[in-house]
Amino acid sequence: MNIALKYIRPAIVITLLLTIVTGLLYPGVVTALSQLIFPYQSNGSLHYNNGTLVGSDLIGQEWTSPRYFHGRPSATVSSTDSSKSEPYNAANSSASNLGPTNQNLTDTVQERVKELQKENPGVPVPVDLVTSSGSGLDPDITPAAANFQIPRIARERGLSQDVVKKLIDDHIQGRFLFIFGEEHVNVLQLNLDLDKLTS
Repeated sequence: MNIALKYIRPAIVITLLLTIVTGLLYPGVVTALSQLIFPYQSNGSLHYNNGTLVGSDLIGQEWTSPRYFHGRPSATVSSTDSSKSEPYNAANSSASNLGPTNQNLTDTVQERVKELQKENPGVPVPVDLVTSSGSGLDPDITPAAANFQIPRIARERGLSQDVVKKLIDDHIQGRFLFIFGEEHVNVLQLNLDLDKLTS
């Protein structure tokens, strides 16, 4: 009986106390503060167009129409059949795991480069337009990748290249805290504002 009172009872009390503090109080306070201070970010950075959800700033999506800026290729596969490609499948984030000397990767990148050079002959193709990110869900591209697409966008939308260039420049986001990461452009935000220009 003494052992139970001395060791087991305090262990049970501490377990219950820590469960309440770390399992209920702490998550509750953090959730409340995030909803109060950063409601847009804490709810997934979602974009709505006329009440319809069109995407998130945090997860890329496949853009195939020539009227839109295209993001990075995605290496994600189907959640139910890993042999089937399913670009930007957020339920199955992954990379291809192919190394730089892998022939399949080399062939795929060369094919992508050939296709993009048809669109913009003589201009070097930015690497992020022909390679996927580690997660396969990257929502951003480099300013160079966005600028590469200017001629196609201008032609398809009936805009001057200067107007499209200014749109890109207005969407360039700098390094986090001026030192982390690289300059980038969010493809979804860019395409939504592109639609506003030509609506």
